[in-house]
Amino acid sequence: MKINHHLFNGNSVTEETLGLYSAMQNLNRATIKYIAGIIKAGMNLQDIKVLCEDYLLKNGADSFWYWDVGAFVFAGEETVISISGRDYKVADRTIQEDDIITIDLSPQRDKIWGDHARTLVLENGVVCDEIDGIKKEEWRNGLWMEAYLHKILIDVATPDMTFEELYYYMNELIVKKGFVNLDFLGNLGHSIVKNKNDRVYIEKGNCKRLSDVQMFTFEPHISIADSKYGYKREDIYYFDKGKLTNL
Repeated sequence: MKINHHLFNGNSVTEETLGLYSAMQNLNRATIKYIAGIIKAGMNLQDIKVLCEDYLLKNGADSFWYWDVGAFVFAGEETVISISGRDYKVADRTIQEDDIITIDLSPQRDKIWGDHARTLVLENGVVCDEIDGIKKEEWRNGLWMEAYLHKILIDVATPDMTFEELYYYMNELIVKKGFVNLDFLGNLGHSIVKNKNDRVYIEKGNCKRLSDVQMFTFEPHISIADSKYGYKREDIYYFDKGKLTNL
């Protein structure tokens, strides 16, 4: 039987291992799709958090790797908040007819992580399926910028690029486009490991190459300058035959 391998950390990894991580990311995508289909005006953020975490646990996760929180949920003006999971408390807030909601998921199974975030927009009580369909220009531009940054990541990232080089490149692009980086530590993502304390970050001073780690997240948390709303989009990436690939 032929076993395909991918280059992780200078070593090969089987399709089976890659499949385990993909399963967690597929679970995250399914969770976002599930919650987007039931969110409505009048729901409380606490209820949305519980619904997401219950879905994760019932469909493949056995726990949550980031401070035992499976879903970080922010809405409205709180979407600009950047805080450690150690200090996170879900707000007692009700979803409005026109609202913006960020959901950041962190399930795991047998210490195989998933890490995924999306910002959703509700207009007239309905989640907008397509960015182009969002009527509020500011929200539409914020989500388009997130999609653009992820596209540029694929275009510019190489195995020999360092995390620091990626940090400077992306932050300069964010500023050039009229946005600001909201992350409380200034970073844009981290490596995927088995212990959260072992992570390395897309940050100033990190001279490790992107290919020195198995996988890493890219999760710019941004806002338009002087705006009260924030946007986040997070995916996991790895190199496949030298080409950066979305897990």
